[in-house]
Amino acid sequence: MGKLAVISDLHADINHLNEELYFIRDYLESLNVTHLHFAGDVANKVDKTLEVVFFFDQIDTTFHWGNHEMADIDKQTNFEDFNDPHFLNFQSKKLSDSTVLLGVNGWYDYSFVPRAEEKEYRRKKNLYWYDRFIDRIGSDPQITEYICRRLKETLQTIPDTKKVILSTHFVPKEDFIIQHSEKYERWNQLNAFLGSKKFGAVLDEFTNVEQVVFGHTHHRFTKQMLQQTVYHCRPFGYYYEWYLTRSFILKNHLADTFNPLKARTLLKHYTNAFAEYKKRYILNELQEGMVLLDY
Repeated sequence: MGKLAVISDLHADINHLNEELYFIRDYLESLNVTHLHFAGDVANKVDKTLEVVFFFDQIDTTFHWGNHEMADIDKQTNFEDFNDPHFLNFQSKKLSDSTVLLGVNGWYDYSFVPRAEEKEYRRKKNLYWYDRFIDRIGSDPQITEYICRRLKETLQTIPDTKKVILSTHFVPKEDFIIQHSEKYERWNQLNAFLGSKKFGAVLDEFTNVEQVVFGHTHHRFTKQMLQQTVYHCRPFGYYYEWYLTRSFILKNHLADTFNPLKARTLLKHYTNAFAEYKKRYILNELQEGMVLLDY
């Protein structure tokens, strides 16, 4: 028996994680975690991502990209076939005689927005979405088509007798897409860049895919059984979205209500106090923003 920890959307640089990384590593070791996997968006820069991965390397550690690291990639082959022994994309890692971990970056094709026109959403992406900084060959639907084809080919190489835990960054099922209404309805446009229905449809074809872990959406959900597979979405997320940040602001009466979009500006006036509070409660946040699976 072993224990797998999957962390998505750590954002070590944006979240200013320094001493906290030692707390996290010690905590994972206290839980007897035998394998740690980062499911994308470890940091904005590749070098920083590798630094974090190597920091945890006394635990067996792997990772794949999220969209944030991809903005720092300038060689096309490095998107899907990055040459690093810790990189797990379209490759499986043996966890036990019966279970393997498969990593796949994933991508999106606008399929979570009904009747989305590719030209229009490409324009929206290049106008305000972070991924405008990513230089990839091919349209988003073309990239997704390639990834889904390669995902199917990879899963076909894994014996039916092996249990598969699959990690990806992007959302594979519409059940994890939030539909906003009224004054927030315009946020539904961003769902175009969250993932792909086709990716989830490929997973449905393989009964030995027992667990799927992902993030990217920055919304945490309870686990769900869809078809024959259990899906987990519990991203760590940005510091201004955290429960501990909500607690800090409300307990100190810094605002009457918690608004993540205003938290960044508010916290600038309480930098030292928040830094100490973050150190004290970071492990509470990790417990909510991490997936633990026995294998």
